[in-house]
Amino acid sequence: MSRRVWIFDLDDTLHNASAHIFPVMNQCMTHYIMQTLEMEEAAAQQLRQHYWRIYGATLKGLMRHHGVNPHHFLAETHAFLTDDMVQTTRNLRQLLNSLPGRKCVFTNAPRVYAMRVLQVLGIADCFSLVFSVESSRFHAKPSVRGFQLLLRQLRCRATDCTLFEDSLPALMTAKRLGMRTVWISRRLHKPNFVQYRLPHVLALTHCTLKKAPHPFPC
Repeated sequence: MSRRVWIFDLDDTLHNASAHIFPVMNQCMTHYIMQTLEMEEAAAQQLRQHYWRIYGATLKGLMRHHGVNPHHFLAETHAFLTDDMVQTTRNLRQLLNSLPGRKCVFTNAPRVYAMRVLQVLGIADCFSLVFSVESSRFHAKPSVRGFQLLLRQLRCRATDCTLFEDSLPALMTAKRLGMRTVWISRRLHKPNFVQYRLPHVLALTHCTLKKAPHPFPC
């Protein structure tokens, strides 16, 4: 049995969340900040973006600086999701099933949201673990602590893992820990902590990364 562990981010990695989901999610988060912190829209939007840049997740800043209840925040800001907002991708299930070893999802999203997206994509049963932001005890990516909790639950070494991500800060943490790093992006410039760049996850079908025991460019 292969020791390899394939770790996938969810939004903008396994599916295109930027098209229909992120614009609505950002509006919901801004509205939540407006109501909770009694701020005008422009200031709330600026604060949301600031915390996302600093911490990699708006929630972490709200918890740290404003005592926001994470469960309430996640429930209020992810309730908008409908099945038709999720863009499905042909052959994604076939690709995942072709990978030797365990597969898991590592997401900053709440579990209810993540499971619904995976079910709409038709790939929920492809993963042995869905590690949501609750699983990380709200140590969202790129926090090292979240990665450590994931590795502990997987009972594996970082060197056994390959992370597929659209977020460069998360990939930087993964590389420091010893994981292989695959950046899902159409941008051509590849930072030195990124070992592979794929324009979309289905490009893995044509990439010998699936079989190689050691890293090399795709």
